Amino acid sequence: MQTALNAQINKELYSAYLYTAMSMFFMAEDLAGAASWMRVQTLEELVHAEKFMNYVNERSGRVELESLLKPVKSWETPLAAFRAALEHEQFISASISSLVSLAREENDFMSDNFLQWFVAEQVEEESSVSEVIRMFKLAGEVGGGLLMIDRELGARVFVPPVAV
Repeated sequence: MQTALNAQINKELYSAYLYTAMSMFFMAEDLAGAASWMRVQTLEELVHAEKFMNYVNERSGRVELESLLKPVKSWETPLAAFRAALEHEQFISASISSLVSLAREENDFMSDNFLQWFVAEQVEEESSVSEVIRMFKLAGEVGGGLLMIDRELGARVFVPPVAV
């Protein structure tokens, strides 16, 4: 279980790295609202990694950080970037589900209980990105529609969870 949790820590840190790359892509495209949205996403992923690291330490385990892959740095369109974000969140959801399965196979009820927060969180993560994709599909990716979406995305603020 510890090995799998350490692998998840790496995935969460990579998620933060990926969303930072997306934020920089949006800044280069003069989409400050989308860039801000992705910075909030970065902070959330760092909180997720920290929760996993704290849990491993609380269970007297050893956190082992690994190298991170280089993230993609540009996308054809803003919509393509958010579609990539959704695909990544679906990957993370599958990874969390695998951790739950492993915890149950090993009768590790404490890890299973710990992971339930992430199961619920992934529902929110996928829904949040899907909503942005829906907005792009309805309003478009150019002109006034893009401006409206960018303003909406810029309104997102980081709200740290109650307990890390």
